[in-house]
Parts: sequence; structure tokens; C-alpha cells
Amino acid sequence: MKTPQSLLAPPVRTGAEQLPDGRLLGWAEWGPADGTPVLFSPGAATSRHLGFGAESVHDLGIRLISLDRPGLGASTPAPGRTLKDFAEDTRIFIERKGLDRPPAMVGNSQGAPFALACAAARTVDALALVSAADEIAEPRFSDVLPRELQQLADLCVSAPEEAGKFFAGFTPRTMWDMVMGNSPACDLAVYQREPFAGAYRKALEEGFAQGAADGYARDAVLAMGRWGLDLAAIGIPVDVWYGAEDSGHSPDQGAGLTARIPGAVRHIVPGIGGAVLWTAADQILRTLLERSGEPPRKQ
Repeated sequence: MKTPQSLLAPPVRTGAEQLPDGRLLGWAEWGPADGTPVLFSPGAATSRHLGFGAESVHDLGIRLISLDRPGLGASTPAPGRTLKDFAEDTRIFIERKGLDRPPAMVGNSQGAPFALACAAARTVDALALVSAADEIAEPRFSDVLPRELQQLADLCVSAPEEAGKFFAGFTPRTMWDMVMGNSPACDLAVYQREPFAGAYRKALEEGFAQGAADGYARDAVLAMGRWGLDLAAIGIPVDVWYGAEDSGHSPDQGAGLTARIPGAVRHIVPGIGGAVLWTAADQILRTLLERSGEPPRKQ
């Protein structure tokens, strides 16, 4: 396993892009300013400041750009937003940042459905889904989910406002305790070591800085409900990554999710669970560059 220092580092550039309706979309960047752009849709309730693959981003010449979804971190809330709205925000962001071509994207955990919306809209040209939160409201999962989780997924579909009120009660401490209490030892070895633990706690504090209702709560309702995305129409390369010890993000570790996306390739990484984004960053990013047709830019 790489050292904690190599797994992440503070961003080298931060800012907020103004959208046509006046909202701000917060962003943070790692790597060279003239590197190959790769967008990042981070996990549940975290802010733009929690990146990944600090050494790999530099070595491969990647300009990693993390986006705060509306209501999280530095991004203005957008009440009632949808997955497709995020894809449109991302399209505008790409245009206003002056990126020459649609970039590749990484979607982690609860950020995965939002990244899939970008793929479905052809806003990005290649996608890596890492520890992806699956569409658990799909009927095929109804017999395998724990009873409480199934009830919550049903609520997200039938009464999203009520579900949102439930998630609005979450706090940074709630999220930390939930992740620490449901992660295998191999993941805790990553999450609980410094500087990772401090960076993760800071990202949670920033993620909840505007309250949970329009940020994490809306994300959770969208991710746990029916997505309304035509995955079969996705026409870009997609790779799906799970740690072999991950039992929380997808009941079948993304087998069904991968099968729904034409040409998608599933990778199972041994010896790790949901922390695979940080421990296998180099492999994930190299594969993403190959799939997008962008050779690594040696620094």
C-alpha cells in the first residue's frame, strides 16, 4: 500500500465558476495547469478539497478537477435539482473553463450516478466509476437489500421530500461514524491514518457547511431513488472499479450495473474495499487515459 502522503494532497488551485443563473460551482485542481483534464465527482457529503492519487496525477500529467455539487462546499444550492441538471452544470463548466474537448471523468461512491448523468449526456468522453453507489431502487435488488435500506430506497422513490427530511438530519459526525462503522479493516487502515483522516474530516465539514438539506440530502435522494438515466444509450468507454472487500456500495459489486452499460468493463481489486480510489489511483487513472485516447504526459 502506498504511504498516506502519496494518496492525497491539498489542491494546488481552487475557485468557483459562475453559472448563467448566477449560481457558483466550486472547484479544486491538482496537477499541472496544462495537463490532461480529468473531472472528479466526489463521494457522499465531501467537498472539492478531498482529492486522490496525488503522486499519480503529477506523474501522468493529469489536471484533476474536482467539482462541488450544488449545496456542497462552495457550490450554491439548486433546490429540486436532478442528476441531469448536474450534467448540464458540468457542460457549462467545461465550456467556461475553456477545455478543448470533453474531458474524462471519475465518479466515486455517491458521486457515481452524477458522473453517469454526464456520460449519458456525452458531456465527458470516458468514465471511471469507482466504488459506485448502485441504483438500489431497482426492483432486482428488492430481495437482497437489508430491510431498513430497502425501506429507505422505497421512500426515496415514493416520497422524496420525506426522505430528504430524514437525510437533512445528517451531520459530519453522522457520516464519519457511518463510514467508520461499516468499513472493513483494510479500508480503516486508510481512512483512520493521518493525513487522510484529517483531510476527510475537513471535507465532511465543508460538505455540510451550508446545511444538509440542499446538499447531501438531495444527493442521497437522487442516488438512492430511480435515476431516470438511459444507461444503455451511453456511447463512451466506461470502466467500473470495486474493491473485493466492498460490500456496501453495490449488492453485486457492480456486475449488473456494468452489464447495463454497453462495452463497460468491470475491475475487482483484491485486498481493499471502498478505499480503492486511493489505493489503486494509478491503475484507475492510467486505464482512464488509455480509454479516452490520451497518452500519459510525463512530468
